[in-house]
This record gives sequence, structure tokens and C-alpha cells, in this order.
Amino acid sequence: MRFPDGDVVDAALSDPALPRFARVRYDPETPTLDDVRGRTRTELDALPLEDLPTGATVAVGLGSRGIHDVVPIARTVVDELRARGFDPVVVPAMGSHGGATAEGQREALAGIGLTEDALGCPIDARMETTTLGESAVGAPVPFSTAALAADGVVVVNRVKAHTNFTGRFESGLTKMATIGLGKRAGAKAAHEHALDEGYVPVIEAAYAVVRESTPLLGGIAVVENFHDRTAAVEGVPAADLPDAEEPLKAAADEYMPTLPYDDLDVLVVDRIGKDVSGAGMDTNVIGRYRVLNADDPASPSIDRIVVRGLTEATHGNGNGIGLADLTTRAAVEDLDLDQVYTNALTSNSLRKATVPVVLPDDQRAIVAALSTIGTYDPETVRMAWIRDTGHLSAFRVSEALAREPPDAVEVDSWLSLSFVDGEPSFEPVDRD
Repeated sequence: MRFPDGDVVDAALSDPALPRFARVRYDPETPTLDDVRGRTRTELDALPLEDLPTGATVAVGLGSRGIHDVVPIARTVVDELRARGFDPVVVPAMGSHGGATAEGQREALAGIGLTEDALGCPIDARMETTTLGESAVGAPVPFSTAALAADGVVVVNRVKAHTNFTGRFESGLTKMATIGLGKRAGAKAAHEHALDEGYVPVIEAAYAVVRESTPLLGGIAVVENFHDRTAAVEGVPAADLPDAEEPLKAAADEYMPTLPYDDLDVLVVDRIGKDVSGAGMDTNVIGRYRVLNADDPASPSIDRIVVRGLTEATHGNGNGIGLADLTTRAAVEDLDLDQVYTNALTSNSLRKATVPVVLPDDQRAIVAALSTIGTYDPETVRMAWIRDTGHLSAFRVSEALAREPPDAVEVDSWLSLSFVDGEPSFEPVDRD
């Protein structure tokens, strides 16, 4: 597909004066867990491991991206299970991610540091599922055949706000035990029925079948703080789910990284990726779900979002780029549409896979954003520029936002923005 070149774009755009920027630091108060490995070992005591015979095989479901301490937590779970006389095996629990193939899911785990060497145990990445039955909402409930063959199943996941829906539980142990371990078939069934019934009822109904029909013992829940460091680790027995996730989600919501602004004209995002968020960029940060039969979050309100590129670790899976209004030719050329479309079609979230307006370079993408927000004034435009939605402790904002910083935001330095061959360049300047 051929996108318009610079001459065509320049003829259609104005040439707005660029705002002055400030680099700011955002440091709200947030808790941190000191001994992550020690707490993980202790929290395994909450699971009914005593019901298993010595030598029993325990499948450990892993697969959520972006968890800061996922490697030490996962390795501690594996080591502790072995120390207690069990035989651990890791089973990817990520639905259709990784292109819905065994090789792709192995690669997805490796991308977050979870290899057989790092874990100290084998990985069984088979995609085959066994249908356990039908849930109360009429949906089939597939479950990983590899996990079902084990004597016990433990899932390890972060509890956090989901990028497609809101409810008393969202991303976490319950969802991983159903959609994650349901592989592609389970993800597809859940997403299809969720369009009619809602995500929480569908997942809860599927979980009731999983709890009764599999050797699920429970899980290790991780809650992260504002800086994406571990704030809490908690063992939760299967019998206590999903109710036990509610206080964990409340804590996660309180600590969740968000922008300290409710209203922006333009947000520039340097990179999106599955390692940042399941939707490429956290929909709760940008205020956009773009999901059928679901309202967008009440805030923030952002008129234009520019995505400049993809993370290396996402390996071309730019699902979520459709949440942006503008992007660059370089970002689109990095897309692996096999992965993007597999993800979007399985989740029924097609908007996230659409391609926004594609500009030849960063300069024209940002100029296009500034030129299409209505009456423009560089001194009053409300613009933020972030690395990605998972790193919000330091970023850049336009002068209008820097003049009266909100609580916990401190202006670090003042900057001028220019472009060299279409690439942005920030240089320090004195504050007038």
C-alpha cells in the first residue's frame, strides 16, 4: 500500500509554531514490597498443595507481559514447588497471543525472560484444548490439555485494570485460568459471548466450570505500584476466586500509572507493544477502549494521539495502533499483520487493529496532530509526550501544562522542540 509522500502532506497541512516543553517528574506516593522472593515462597502456603502426593506434576500458568518481577517470581514458584517434592512444568496461559501457535507462545514467554533455562523446568506450549463443558451463559469452556494432564495447576499473574472492560475483577488470576489457559479456543469463545453478556459474567461462568472440572489449586497474584514495581504478592486458593480478586484490584487501581491530566489536546506516544499492555498502550491511560458495546473511560479526554513506533519486544505485534489517530510510515512498516489480525479477530476487538492516518515521518505526524485540533495556540495547547503508557514517572509536557503542575508533578527542565530530517530533537533552554 502506498501512503502519501511529504509533498502531498505538506500541501494539506499548516505550519504551526511548536510549543515550548518542560521535562517533568511525576512521583505520587506508592508502596513497594522489599522481599519479593521471600513473600512468594510464603504465599504458596495459601494454596492446598498438601492435597497433592509427592512427585505430583504441577502446571504453572504464565504469560502476562510487563510484570517487572515476573522472572524471579516465576522461578521462585518453580523452585519452591520442586523443593516441596513436586514436578513443575510451565504452560503458557496467554489465550491466542504469540500468533496462537506453540512456537509463538514459546517466543512470547522468551521475550519476557521466561525460558526453560531461566525457569529451571520444561515448558509445554501445546495449543490443544479439551472442552470441559458449557458454562451458565451457554459458552463452551476449552482448557489447555497440557495443564489438564497435570495433578495440580497454579497460575501466576498480575492483578490490574483490563484494557477492554471494567468490573469487580478484570485482569488477574480468574481471567488467566479461563481465557489464558483456554488458549485460542477459550479466548475466542469468551470474547464472542462477552459482546452479548459482558466480560465479567462470561469469565465468571467459565471459571465455575474450570474450578469444578480441573485440578486448579489457585494462583499467585501480583499487584504493582505506580512505578511498575511489586507492591504485593498474594496466594489465592481456587475456592476463593473470583471474590478474592476484588480487594487486590482495588489496590491495583489505586497504584495504577496514569497521567496527572484529565484533558489533553495531543498525546505523543513513542512506542506501543504487547510488552507494555495487551492493547499496545494502556487504554485506561489514554481513555480509549474502542470496544463494541462498551463505553470509553470517563477520563482522560485526548483529542489526538500520535504513535511513533513499536517496542522491540513486541516483535511486530502492533495491535492497539488503531487506538491512535496518527502514526508514521516507519511504525506501519514494522507491523506483523499476521499477529495483529490473529489477536484482533480472536478478541473481536477489530478497531485496535485498524491503521490510523499514516504520515511520512514524526515531524509531519505531530504537525498534523497540532493542525487538526481546532484553533491552535502554542502557548495554550495541552500536549504530553511519553515514552509509553507503562513509564509515566518522567515525560514531557507543553508549556501550558508545565506552568501550573498538579500535585506530585515537578518541573525538571525546559526544552525546545525542533526536527532534524523529520526526527524530533529536544534541547535545553532557560525558563523566561
